[in-house]
Amino acid sequence: MQGLVLCVLFALAACQSLNFEPTLNPKKTYEFKYEGAVSIGRGMPDLAESGVRLTCNAKITGISAQMFLLQVSNLAFEEFNGIPGKNVFYPSPKLTQRMASELSKPLTFEYVKGRVVDIQAATGVSDTVVNIVRGMLGFFQVTVKTTQKVYELEELGLHGLCKSSYVIEEDEHSTELSVTQVVDIRGCRQRAEISTGMALAIENELSKQRGERIVATVQYTYTVKGAADGGLITKARAQEYQHFSPFDIKGGTSKLLATKSIELLKVTDSTMSPSAPPAQSRGNLVYKFGTILQQMPIVLMKLDNPLPKITEMIKKLAQANIYQVDSPTSEDIVSVIQLLRAVTLEDLETLWKQLSGNLEHRRWFLDLITEVTDERVVKFLLNRFRVGDVSPNEAGQTLLVSINHLTVTPEVVEMSKEFIKIPFSKSHPILWHTVVLSYGSLVYKLCAYIQPCPATAIQPLLDMATGALERNSEEEMVESLEAIGNAGHPSSIKTIIKFLPGISPKAVDLPNRVVSSAVQSLRHITVRDPHTVQDIALSLVVTKTLPAEIRIHAAIILFETKPPLSLLLTITSFLLEEKDAQVVSFTFSLIRGLSRSHTPENHQLSTVCNIAVKILEPKLGRFSFYNSKYLHLDWFSGDLLMGTSTEGYIIKNSRDKIPTALMMKGKFHFIGRILQLLEFGVRAEGLRELFSESNSELKDIDVTDYAAIMKILSDMKSLPKDKPVLTLYSRLFGQEWFFADLDKDIIQQIIKALSPTAGKECPAWQMIQDLQKGISWHWTKPFMVFETRLIQATTLGLPVEISKNYPCVNAITANAKATISPPLKEHLGELLSSDITLETDGFAGVTMDHFVFHGINTEFFQCGSELKSKTPINMPWKFTLKMNIKERKFEIDFNPPQKVTELFAVNVNIFAVSRNIEEPSLSKMTPMMPKSVVTYLPPHFPKTSEDEFELADVYHPQSKVCLETSLYGTALCVENEIKRTHYASEYPLYYFLGYTHLAIQLEPVKTKKPVDKIQIKINPGLKDNIPSLHQIMEMIHWVSKNSSSLFNLSSTGGADGVQSSEPQSLESTPDPMLVVKALALGEGVKPEGYEAAVYYLPAVQIDNVELIVSQLGVEANWKMCGDAHLDKAEESAKVYLRWGAECQSYDVAVVATKTYQAGTKPAVTAKVKWDNLPEYVTNAGKSVEDYIPGMSLLLGFYQRHDANTAHEVSVSIVRESAQSLDIELKTPQLTVYRKGIFIPIQMMNFQKGRNMTDTRLN
Repeated sequence: MQGLVLCVLFALAACQSLNFEPTLNPKKTYEFKYEGAVSIGRGMPDLAESGVRLTCNAKITGISAQMFLLQVSNLAFEEFNGIPGKNVFYPSPKLTQRMASELSKPLTFEYVKGRVVDIQAATGVSDTVVNIVRGMLGFFQVTVKTTQKVYELEELGLHGLCKSSYVIEEDEHSTELSVTQVVDIRGCRQRAEISTGMALAIENELSKQRGERIVATVQYTYTVKGAADGGLITKARAQEYQHFSPFDIKGGTSKLLATKSIELLKVTDSTMSPSAPPAQSRGNLVYKFGTILQQMPIVLMKLDNPLPKITEMIKKLAQANIYQVDSPTSEDIVSVIQLLRAVTLEDLETLWKQLSGNLEHRRWFLDLITEVTDERVVKFLLNRFRVGDVSPNEAGQTLLVSINHLTVTPEVVEMSKEFIKIPFSKSHPILWHTVVLSYGSLVYKLCAYIQPCPATAIQPLLDMATGALERNSEEEMVESLEAIGNAGHPSSIKTIIKFLPGISPKAVDLPNRVVSSAVQSLRHITVRDPHTVQDIALSLVVTKTLPAEIRIHAAIILFETKPPLSLLLTITSFLLEEKDAQVVSFTFSLIRGLSRSHTPENHQLSTVCNIAVKILEPKLGRFSFYNSKYLHLDWFSGDLLMGTSTEGYIIKNSRDKIPTALMMKGKFHFIGRILQLLEFGVRAEGLRELFSESNSELKDIDVTDYAAIMKILSDMKSLPKDKPVLTLYSRLFGQEWFFADLDKDIIQQIIKALSPTAGKECPAWQMIQDLQKGISWHWTKPFMVFETRLIQATTLGLPVEISKNYPCVNAITANAKATISPPLKEHLGELLSSDITLETDGFAGVTMDHFVFHGINTEFFQCGSELKSKTPINMPWKFTLKMNIKERKFEIDFNPPQKVTELFAVNVNIFAVSRNIEEPSLSKMTPMMPKSVVTYLPPHFPKTSEDEFELADVYHPQSKVCLETSLYGTALCVENEIKRTHYASEYPLYYFLGYTHLAIQLEPVKTKKPVDKIQIKINPGLKDNIPSLHQIMEMIHWVSKNSSSLFNLSSTGGADGVQSSEPQSLESTPDPMLVVKALALGEGVKPEGYEAAVYYLPAVQIDNVELIVSQLGVEANWKMCGDAHLDKAEESAKVYLRWGAECQSYDVAVVATKTYQAGTKPAVTAKVKWDNLPEYVTNAGKSVEDYIPGMSLLLGFYQRHDANTAHEVSVSIVRESAQSLDIELKTPQLTVYRKGIFIPIQMMNFQKGRNMTDTRLN
């Protein structure tokens, strides 16, 4: 019994003395077996995947108490590309040899208390190999606590500073512990990742809360054997999952699975400690990115001796695209970019000397060098600016793209300041604008990545603005403020307020254009310092002495700060007392538009705006179209985590019809970010003066009388001298890249150059002389539209990358030669009575390539999923134009197509890719979809044995539809092919993944008679038969007013019925307003084709337009007769269409009438009636009618089966309330209706309401 007690006591003592904290004994040698593998794909059956596997033995030997030597042997590197379960890994012997040669060099690491403190490697060991070693050593960095079963820690690891959750399980029958560690990689406080190309896409927390696009976790499982001197890891395994989708991950993902394992083979006593080899410190266990950004994920090529490769490829690309875009080679620009990123600055200078002598090679080089994206391209361009061996046009284009594609660092920004100082930058106004605006964009990107943003970066622009203010130079003030607006630096606020009246006493007499630019320069600071901007903008909005335009711009900025409810109620109270109709109208429409927003960024704002609308609607619900307005339309899909929004601004200072400013911009919402798309703006402060004097002269002028129009424009005397007539600007991704002023001098120069009295001294004369000799012009523009990359560490020490690349090649070629008879002698006006023949051919087009990559990207190998699309758009032409302006004769001759000409195409597929730098022949791109699939057959086609399919869930429709005209020997065809597979109905992502082909092309058609050419003749009628500009504007105004009166609740009137009437035959045939003939001409045969004649027949309160289309040819009697009547008295529009033999076979009538339901509710009723229709039209109509019930249910409409009027379809739209419509649709057998439909956009009232168009409200 005593012996048993002693045994128990000894056992307890032994357990208490066990230590499970992982350690390595410097006096022992440990041998492990290591295996790591990664695969990327959809994770669905029968879909291709790619991956790699690395196996080896690792020996760890102690050098000192804390320093250990790692030796790797028996290395094997294998690749996989195919379908799991059907294909296997295959070896890559050459890449194995290359990696083994690096791993054979000494590798040491410092190991202290279960932490890998420092890794050291010999010179020449690549960052990729060191990171793979980090993946092996990652198993030895684990925290084991025996006092707690479950605990959480924040600790450093491969993925950065992350929170780990631990679970400990003891084995009662052994001295081993089972340790499970789980890390949420996306939740790491300091992640080992690099993100580029997204600085201009603003992160939005509300959008990010709607869903995730990336989820990544890793789980480690350890078996730790305890001992007195520390724990020994005998076995360990890790599994990392990453799910990625461009949409919400719930809608399907691309999946990465990374696994690794280590197993202890043996432990032996070291006979002697090896000496520490010479090595360099490479940091701790956290993944290091090194030079990985130089390696693009969609191309893998050897970068040795790059200069001759670059030269050869640029020359080949220039030659291949010499006339039109060569679509098959368009993606080769990615390879050139990859090579350019591997060369030095001296190499760039050498390439410039080699290629700059040839115009085509020079342009291609300058366009592609913009993608070097680091300080090398900045230094190269600085050299060009200093030497002056580029034109201002070349310099501006290259600088604009280069600066906006740079990887920004404080050093690059400091270097780029030199562009502002170099005299060459001011050699041309547009170049100077580009330099200043591009520098502002560079500062913006710096502030997006570095917080706080250095104040020194924005200082050059602030100095420019202050200097311009002191010199009272309007142009310089606007220029510097636009650049400051691009930068969006918070410390620029002190300078901006110097230009704001009411805030700075010095800004009292500044022009509106300058103040407007100052207000808009706050637009990016609304995100970075919203509270300060709110105070400034609110102060401007409520300052009643400021012009309406300035207050409106301030209101726009104020709402971009997303004001809270308290501030919005303050604005609401102010609007109820405000007297300026422009400010009230715009701000109220802004609040109402935002109240209807569905995008996440406006979720809270739309809620508080709804409250404000309910307060303001009773008083401000009726405003005229002629006041300032804000237009807003958006949508957002929670499943796709994607949406768009469009905003329009109409800004006026008074009741003038011509606005002071017009702006329109769009936004794209995706993956928790907001990207501002293209924005256009026009400031037309001086335009009103230009047209006010000439209005009476222009209203009755013939719109085709060029000489008369030029005479009136040249005689204008009241053009403003002190301000631009027109200012244009454009912004892309929120960054202004272009603005230009059109002042009196420029307009008069244009008028003078194009005036009929202009002589041989004008530029147009020389252009015409050159045109008669023959001219040829060619231009190409290859560039990367965008390149975004997100690179993260994996547990294997390999980088997983998600990237999107969008390269494109544009090309325009134009050849032309003119013949003028009689030739010009004295002035341009002689052209108006000359016979002019212009022969031209050319091409305009673009090919866009789009790549999305998810996988492993290193300089040794690549594997992953790659979506690849190619979209060519081609517009070739060849025709002869003959015209005589005085005789109003125009003729165009061109040949029918002789071969298939592709006008537009989209080709998309997704591949499992594997690339190997040492063995390019082993590279694979396997379509993710299996090749053996069923071809979709329509139900009425019988199946054969060949139609049997291997996979029942593969959808593969194909079709080709052509619109043929055998008369002209031409067909327009649309062909498409789609291949989709598993779970497309469950996961939105899979709707977009698979093979897609769509093409629109012109094709030749066999004709009964030979057709040599197609001739189009256009003959405008006499002046008396063409409506004047005044008549056209009056008609447009009447239509706009009456159509929009549907939404004017204050309108009154009785109920008008729809009266059917037939077109009245004319007592005498008038001259047509326009005659167009389209003829097919062939040698030895009479012309055949069609003739269309348009007649304009105005009468009192009625406008009539008639169209007659006749077939021309032997015994041809087909005609189409169309009559349109606009009755201003009855407020109705009627269209009658008859066609067939002498217009007697078939007929359709369309009648639209303004009515009033229940006495006061405005409505529009439209009816379509017919008697006889062709069979194909009847069949198409029945198909549409069959489609209506299901579609109406989907849209929330009710329906009932009624015996309605035969041969008639009608629709009635009633304005039920200020924000809703009632719609009723009737077909012969069905009535579809819905009440209270919400109006998605603010409807305008074109009628002048009481007190609503005055500048001041009572």
